[in-house]
Amino acid sequence: MRLTTVGTGTAAPWPGRVQSSHLVDTGSVRLLMDCGSGVATRLADLRIEWQTITHLAITHFHADHIVDLPTLLYAWRYGQLPPRSEPLDMIGPAGTLQLLSRFATIFGDGLLSLGFPISVRELAPGASLDLADGVHLRCTKVPHTDESMAYSVEAGGRRIVYTGDTGPDEALGAWANGCDILLAECSLPETMAIATHLTPHQCGALGAAARPGVLALTHFYPPVEAVDIRGEVATRFDGRVVLATDGWSLDLEER
Repeated sequence: MRLTTVGTGTAAPWPGRVQSSHLVDTGSVRLLMDCGSGVATRLADLRIEWQTITHLAITHFHADHIVDLPTLLYAWRYGQLPPRSEPLDMIGPAGTLQLLSRFATIFGDGLLSLGFPISVRELAPGASLDLADGVHLRCTKVPHTDESMAYSVEAGGRRIVYTGDTGPDEALGAWANGCDILLAECSLPETMAIATHLTPHQCGALGAAARPGVLALTHFYPPVEAVDIRGEVATRFDGRVVLATDGWSLDLEER
């Protein structure tokens, strides 16, 4: 199982970081989680085979997590030869199908009839599903927007948890407990703390509750990069911490 942090930025344009997106490769499953602005080009920059992504999961509907969906859909039809024929499995919270329909209203009905099958599965919080080859996906509600969810991807005895955007949540730490990688948003410094995002101190508390093998941080607004993120996390979590960049990756061997 491999995690690649494709886009580690936010709604604020910032050198070196495109908006949110992360890729999990395991077996025949290539799962892209979120797809914000700049992600399609960043996939190409990183020499990632975007053509063979099999699943696309959305955590919530804020623009910095979804706006490159049409770009990637059209790339699969018009940006490769031959055009894509393999099915795409899209996953998201309730409202995902309506979101795609609204994109089609803007970009044309052809957005959803590109010559390859697209299935859309909407998950309720707490739901789970099997993707393929023993890869298991679970989700849980997190405090950000009404629909916001975190995802857990499990395969070969390994587990990656991605918080999406979230505020502090004790239940999330318990749900993620013991995962191999906890990919957590780290949006704002303590001086700008709000209920719907995490600060480094709050990321440390989340890490202390979840006890992951690696706490990988992402979704950095520019002000948080001006503080000692590692030092503040370390006041509460004494494990391995990674400040993810676009293109960082980590491989996990099967147990």
